[in-house]
Amino acid sequence: MRETLIPTAICSGVRLPAQFRAALLLFAAAATLPACVSLAPDQETPARVAAMPDTFDFGPEGAPIDGAQDYEPEAWWTAYEDPVLDGLVEAALAENLDIAQSVARLDQVRAQARISRSALFPSLSASFAASESSSPLAGSAFGDLGGGAITRIENETYSPSLSAAYELDLFARNRNNAGAARQDAIASAYDLQTVRLVAAGDTISTYFEVVNARRQIDLTRQISDVLSERAERTEAEFRRGLTGSFELYQIRQQLRSTQASLPQLESALVDAENRLGVLVGAYPGALDDMLAQPLTPRLVFEPVPAGLPAQLLRRRPDVAAAWARLDAARLRIGARRAERFPQISLSASFGAQGDTLSSGFNFADNWTRSLAASIVAPIFNASQITANIRAARAQYDENAAAYSSAVLGAFREVDSAFADYEKQRQRYLLITAQLREAEASLDLQRRRYSAGVGEYVTFLDALTTVIQVRADLATAAQSTALARLTIHRALAGDWAPDNSSIENAETPDE
Repeated sequence: MRETLIPTAICSGVRLPAQFRAALLLFAAAATLPACVSLAPDQETPARVAAMPDTFDFGPEGAPIDGAQDYEPEAWWTAYEDPVLDGLVEAALAENLDIAQSVARLDQVRAQARISRSALFPSLSASFAASESSSPLAGSAFGDLGGGAITRIENETYSPSLSAAYELDLFARNRNNAGAARQDAIASAYDLQTVRLVAAGDTISTYFEVVNARRQIDLTRQISDVLSERAERTEAEFRRGLTGSFELYQIRQQLRSTQASLPQLESALVDAENRLGVLVGAYPGALDDMLAQPLTPRLVFEPVPAGLPAQLLRRRPDVAAAWARLDAARLRIGARRAERFPQISLSASFGAQGDTLSSGFNFADNWTRSLAASIVAPIFNASQITANIRAARAQYDENAAAYSSAVLGAFREVDSAFADYEKQRQRYLLITAQLREAEASLDLQRRRYSAGVGEYVTFLDALTTVIQVRADLATAAQSTALARLTIHRALAGDWAPDNSSIENAETPDE
C-alpha cells in the first residue's frame, strides 16, 4: 500500500494512507466552497431615511462650509483649556463602571459571533479508546471434567482515531447566521462608543455644574454681605425716622431670601461633586484634591459652521448600531429561508486498532477508515419554518423602524442643538451688555457718593444689581457651554480617537 506524507499541520510527520489523504482533501475542498445561494434580501434604506435632507439648516448664523466636506472635530473637551477637566474626562473614559459593563457585554457578543462562525468550518476531533477483556473459551465455561486447566481468551484493544464532520452550506444558512452574529457584535461595539460618549459628556456637564455652583455660592455671599450692610443702614435710618417700616422689612426679606438660597446651593454643589466622583468610578471625597485646584474652563464661543452635511449622522454610534442590527435581521431572514432546503453533511474518520500500543499506532497495517454523507430535507413540521420566516421578517421590520427612528431622532437632536446653542450665545451677549450697563450705573453711583451728592444706599443697590447680573451671566455661560457640549454629543465627533473610531467598531475581535 502506497503511503503519503500528510502536512504536519494535520498530523506531524506521520505517514497515512492515500485514502485518508483523499478524504481530507475532500473536506478541505468542501470547506472552501462558497455558499451557492444566499436567500437574504438585498440591503434597502428605509424610505424615511432616504428622504433625509442633505444638510442641517439652522439659520443664517455661522460660517458656511461645503456640504461635501467632513466635519472632523478634535477631542473637543480640550477646547475648554482646563487641565482639571481634561483629567476628569480621561479618568471617566478609563474608570467609568458603565463603560466597564459595556466592554463586558461586547466581549460576550464577540464570543457568540465566534461560536456562530465556527459552523462555517469542518470540525476535527481526536479520540483514543482502550479496552481489556477476559472470557472462557466456548464449551469450557464449567471447567475441564478431566481436571485440566480452564482455557480462557484474553483480549486487549487500543484504538486511536481522528474524526471530521462538515455541513455543506449550499443555501448560506450558516453563513447568514454567522453574518448576523457579526453584525450584532458590530452593533455592540457601537453601543460601547455610545456609552463612552455619554460618560464623557456627563462628566463635562457635571463639571460645569460644579463650576457654576461654586460661582453662584461666591456671588450669593457677596450679595448677602451687601444686603446685610444695606439692612443695617436702613434700620439706622428707620430709627431716626428717615425711612418707613415697609422699606426696612423689604430689605430684610431680600436679605433672608438670599441667605436661605445658600444652603440649597451648597447642597447642589455637594451632589454635583459626588456625581462627578461616581462618573470616574470613585467614592465621595476622592476628587477633593483635584477639585481644590482653580476651576477655570474657557468659554467656547465660536459659531458652528452652517450647512453641515446630514450624512454626519452616520458617524453617530447609536445610528450605526441601529443599522448593524437592521442588517443582522436581514441576514437572519436568509438563514430562516434556508431551513426550507436540504442540509447535506459529510463525515469521515480514520484510525487504527491493535492489541498493543505499538501495534495500534502502526497505521500502515492496522488502519481503519470511514466516509459518510447524509442529506436531511424537511417534509412536515406544522408550518414551523414558515412561522420562523415570518418572525424573522417581523424582526426586520421592527429594526427598520428602529433605524428610521434613530436617524429622525438624531437629526432632531442636531438641529435643536444648533438652534439652542445660537440662542444661548445671544442670551449670553445680552446679559453681557446688561452687565456693562449695571457696572456703568455702579460707577456713576460711586462717583456721586464720593462727590457727596448721592446716597450710599443707592450705591449699595447698584452694587447688588451688578452682583446679581454677574450671577445671571455665570448661569448663561454654563448654559452656553452645555449647549456647545450638546452639539458635540449630537454629532458624535472624534471625541476619543484611540478607542471610538468607526473603523474599530466595524471589525469585531474574532
